[in-house]
Amino acid sequence: MSGPVVRPYGDTTGDGMVQVSFTLPVAHDRRAEGAALQLAGKMGLDPAMVVHAKAMGPDFTFFIVYGRVSHLVDLAAVEIVEREYPLLGPKEVNLAIRSGLRRRLVVVGACIGSDAHTVGIDAILNVKGFAGEKGLEYYREIKVVNLGAQVAVPDLVSRSLTERADAILVSQVVTQRDAHVHGTKEMAAAFREAYDEEHRPLLVVGGPRFHESMTTDLGVDRVFGRGTTPGEVASYLVHARVPAPRTTSATSRTVTSVSPGRTA
Repeated sequence: MSGPVVRPYGDTTGDGMVQVSFTLPVAHDRRAEGAALQLAGKMGLDPAMVVHAKAMGPDFTFFIVYGRVSHLVDLAAVEIVEREYPLLGPKEVNLAIRSGLRRRLVVVGACIGSDAHTVGIDAILNVKGFAGEKGLEYYREIKVVNLGAQVAVPDLVSRSLTERADAILVSQVVTQRDAHVHGTKEMAAAFREAYDEEHRPLLVVGGPRFHESMTTDLGVDRVFGRGTTPGEVASYLVHARVPAPRTTSATSRTVTSVSPGRTA
């Protein structure tokens, strides 16, 4: 191990105490609690105790188990996806789009497939926003087309073509049987079939069960996880889609460079 090493904290530093919850498909009785303890032991909790058990109908039981783990975490070995662009305020975003694109940036958002949970996409797109930040509709230089919930992928592609979208924002909350993964891959494949790579809009997906490292596997340009704010998304769109002004020392005038793989 090469970096700071930590263990979970319960009552005292480094005691390794953790609390986990899960549901077993068994009726609530003493055997069920014994099964919960056995599972906890196989998870590495030793000793473990059931601190809460509640019947969830006649055939299921919900448990909270408390216990000690011996595992250590090397913080130097933790891999994260660093944000490669600066966070911009609304005025900076508007100025960058106005000077770089010289037109409004078009964003089409939706929840695709059978997903009817619009809380996430609305938090990013609607004016009211999220976490004290205004949504993308607040930005003067961004045109937002919010298609809402349960949008079929072909309909999303069609609307993107009609609106000449610069970016597609898709929110996926339903995760049963990896529905969020399958839906996103279907969407990515459909856009790559409908567009040549040079003119394809940015494909951005978000949801509480996504991780930023899933970008390549899903076939999208960017993945946002839980807690993402509208400002983060707007800043990314500027970084990835808007040509960056650049001043040359020889002529002292501003020229425009286009990000690789993207055209204005």
